[in-house]
Amino acid sequence: MRSFKLCLSSALLLILTACATTEESKNVEDNTADIYLQLGVRYLNLNKLEIAKENLQHAIRLDSKNAQAFNALAFLDEKLNKMDDARSHYQIAISLTPDDLGIKNNYGRFLCEQGEVEKGMVLLTPATADGLNERPWLAMTNLGRCYMQLAKYQEAESYFAQALQLNNNYAPALLEMQKVNYHQGNFSAAKVYLQRYAQVSEHTPESLLIAAQIEGASGNTGMAKHYQTLLLTKFPLSAEAKRFKSIK
Repeated sequence: MRSFKLCLSSALLLILTACATTEESKNVEDNTADIYLQLGVRYLNLNKLEIAKENLQHAIRLDSKNAQAFNALAFLDEKLNKMDDARSHYQIAISLTPDDLGIKNNYGRFLCEQGEVEKGMVLLTPATADGLNERPWLAMTNLGRCYMQLAKYQEAESYFAQALQLNNNYAPALLEMQKVNYHQGNFSAAKVYLQRYAQVSEHTPESLLIAAQIEGASGNTGMAKHYQTLLLTKFPLSAEAKRFKSIK
């Protein structure tokens, strides 16, 4: 998702003082759409999904070619588990701006998570080496996740390692390195990445589950129990907690 640099107060002042010529009215409309887009993204980041949705939809009503609004709305759809809507909105976003690396990254990740790995990799692979990509570690991490879906752990680890070379505190890549080393039986390495992850990020249900698995596989039953307890007490309704309860 792109970085928003527009100052809200300045944009609102522009709207209030703009003249009513056709061209200026269009500029005002575009600026207003961007304001609603920014608000939608902010509420999305705060997990206030209904308010976020209202703002993003209003941005699209004002500017039906606003690719970033469709991109953000697709991501929101994923959070609401509306995968058909997410797919549709991603497709609109990428049709509007086919070369946008952020949209390619989001849609490619989505496709891999939906089991359409080859299609996802087609979008993600070029983004990992594109010189215009200011954050290639995002695409590298997502491409590694695609390889994880195929159980190609060495290829996955290579992309996670590349991502961390560019951004050594990128929490998603640190989490994936825990997983890939766990799957390969490299439990000591997995624990190193677990420690690094804990230094830069709050635990999520996903990270607590893999932490418990790593510690259990390492024979550290006390720490495994600690992470299990955290998972069940802090995130009792999460899919990870339900999964743990089902196999307990």
